[in-house]
Amino acid sequence: MGREFRSEFGIVSEVGKGVKPGGVCGPLRFWHYTRPMLLRIRKVIRKFAWEGERLRWRLFHPITLGARVMLIREGQVLLVEHTYQRGMWYLPGGGVDKGETLEEAARREAMEEAGATVRELVLLGMYSSFGQHKSDHLAIFVSRDFDCVLPPPDDEIARREWFSLDALPPGLSPGTARRFEDLAAGGPPRAHAW
Repeated sequence: MGREFRSEFGIVSEVGKGVKPGGVCGPLRFWHYTRPMLLRIRKVIRKFAWEGERLRWRLFHPITLGARVMLIREGQVLLVEHTYQRGMWYLPGGGVDKGETLEEAARREAMEEAGATVRELVLLGMYSSFGQHKSDHLAIFVSRDFDCVLPPPDDEIARREWFSLDALPPGLSPGTARRFEDLAAGGPPRAHAW
């Protein structure tokens, strides 16, 4: 009864205690029967871990896409001051919604923030900003053909004002100031840092 044999896992077992030759005894019995199930569970866990990593990347490393518009009429440009960034002047604009083109977003934002119905848009350039661990991308358009009725201040926009292109206000955001330099330089649409 004290015979020994090797199981399929290379473990020496003892015959005579109710274990058939080639079988597994004790704690190895659990491993023998559950190993295929554990391998399937491991595969599922890996898949969830991968999807979790993708979700973490989306949540904490988002890529944003926006559109802004230079509304220019008779040598003046319309700028807005946001309620959440007082003292800084920006071009009207905002984020691109799902299913919306850059041009559609620029038209919508011009209407929402400036009360402007834009007929013609010309792309000034695509600009990227990677500050503060962000990946922001902005399309800047120029329009000289639009109708505009300035709406009253609201929850988002504190002020909307027309400024001469030759006398832009103090407090103009640095990126916006560089876009006016690009406009003055002329040339084809650009693609570089904000």
